[in-house]
Amino acid sequence: MGRVLALITAVAALTVAAPAVPHAEAATPCPGRLAKTVSFSTGELRVYERGDYACAVTFAKRPGARRSMSVSLQPRGGRAANDSGRFTRQAGPVTVHALNRCVRATGSVSGVSRSTGWILC
Repeated sequence: MGRVLALITAVAALTVAAPAVPHAEAATPCPGRLAKTVSFSTGELRVYERGDYACAVTFAKRPGARRSMSVSLQPRGGRAANDSGRFTRQAGPVTVHALNRCVRATGSVSGVSRSTGWILC
């Protein structure tokens, strides 16, 4: 009986002392507020804004297998930030300085792509 009580006490102490593990889906890859979401058959493009910066990421609808993915974010009159390759879950995030400038984002998963057009103007 003493051993059982000691085991229960030890398990209870470890349960209370163990740190909480955050869910991966709860974390956002970009800081700031979600400004635009563009869904398409194989994925989703998300654009965030925070202060003078914009950030974009492309997610696969069905993560798992490696596939061709890309994300591009361009401020009007500036150079685009790009991330492309064979990924399992997401391409990006990419960030650009966008103070008083519109931005255009493009995302692609498995050859299917979508763009936001000029936004955050």
